[in-house]
Amino acid sequence: MLTSTVLQALALTGLTLAALLLVWFSLTLAATERAVSRVTRASLNNLILEIQTDTETSRFTKVKKIRKVQKVQELIGDRFATSGSCVFFRILSNVFDGVLFACIAFLGQGPLWAVLLIGLLGAVLVAVISILVRRSSSSNNRPVEVMLRHARLIALAVRLTPFATVKEGQHSSKSRKGQEELSDDEELEKIQLEQGRATIDRLVEANDFDSEVSEMLRNVLTLSETLTREIMVPRTDMICIEQTESLSDLLKLCSRSGFSRIPVIGEDVDDLIGVAYLKDAVRATAFNPQASDRPVSSICRQPMLVPESKPVDDLFHQMQRTRQHVAVVVDEYGGIAGLVTIEDALEQIVGEMEDEHDRTQHAEPEQIGPYKWKMPARTTINDLEDIFEVDIDEDDVDTIYGLLTKLLGRVPIVGMSAVTRGLRLTAVDSAGRRKKVSTIEVEPAQADDLTGEDDDMQHGADSDRADDSVEE
Repeated sequence: MLTSTVLQALALTGLTLAALLLVWFSLTLAATERAVSRVTRASLNNLILEIQTDTETSRFTKVKKIRKVQKVQELIGDRFATSGSCVFFRILSNVFDGVLFACIAFLGQGPLWAVLLIGLLGAVLVAVISILVRRSSSSNNRPVEVMLRHARLIALAVRLTPFATVKEGQHSSKSRKGQEELSDDEELEKIQLEQGRATIDRLVEANDFDSEVSEMLRNVLTLSETLTREIMVPRTDMICIEQTESLSDLLKLCSRSGFSRIPVIGEDVDDLIGVAYLKDAVRATAFNPQASDRPVSSICRQPMLVPESKPVDDLFHQMQRTRQHVAVVVDEYGGIAGLVTIEDALEQIVGEMEDEHDRTQHAEPEQIGPYKWKMPARTTINDLEDIFEVDIDEDDVDTIYGLLTKLLGRVPIVGMSAVTRGLRLTAVDSAGRRKKVSTIEVEPAQADDLTGEDDDMQHGADSDRADDSVEE
């Protein structure tokens, strides 16, 4: 009788330990199942680089750590197979937990219905706990650490479930169908962005954030999808200065354009010499007036070059690291595509930014003299023709800003003017952070000769259509 009691106690202890071991195994698989979907190849490559450059670690330890990281790289090579193996053994562990709990109840001399109920409730309880662990475990924040800690266990689970591995032929057939696989880091990043947007939408619906904050959060998530070419100032709108110009000319150009950083060029825009800073010119000439005649190339700084296909989030971080506020954008052929500033990247998050010097351009043309009008830069050429009763006849531009740009042959800045069809167009004001000309004054080129009736002004304008002229 005593021997039977001892054997029963030993059996009960063994079943309890086995059940607890399966519970631990199920929770571990739940955590690693979550980590598999969050580890990227880039993070593992960076970790290997850190291990190789660690001067405080011995060579033996480095090799050991690198082998473990390589094991994780093999596991995430097919995320479907690894995740499927984890799910399979987690479910199998839950089932065996239920069986072990039922056996423990049976050894306790319980009735049959109680044995079955305890086994069922035990399996369900372990399954619920594993799901909660999967959602709130450290694998959400430290997936690489979780995978490294349990790499051998997961590798064993994958080897024991060869049916979960996707064969090479199935991979190629999916590729032919154009289906993107989760094992690709780009697809993983896409899924994480979609999850982030869904989380923000839920927070907005719950009124946890106001509309402006939620919009900024959405904009942050779209930075990786926005390319530099979408936010840059195109080369046709760039304000540049030739390298032979003097520092005095640079100061005047900065004053008129409103910019403090001007690209310095040689023969053309593609012949980029560098970037001239207003503060460097002021520092050079403030206490040495003779330095005003020095060429701009003497204060040039090395330009920061970025490809036009660079994502805006990477551009923003690079400008932060290098402490650069302006970068020159190059196309795939090495030509200058445009200019981008750190403010351009910030505007993708917070929206349009204006400083205390920016002015809002007039909504409609305004007459300020007998034959003198002040017009917004976006005023159409048709409106200009109606006001002055002339025929501009320009098919490749639609606004007076475009007309002035065409006449000048470059981006207009405040103070520049040009004459066409007997009318003088003068840039008089700029607005916005990019200091783009916002207001243009239009008047007859020879106002003194046109003080008569309106029909006399019309005749004088028509007679002067032969030549166009440009002034600064």
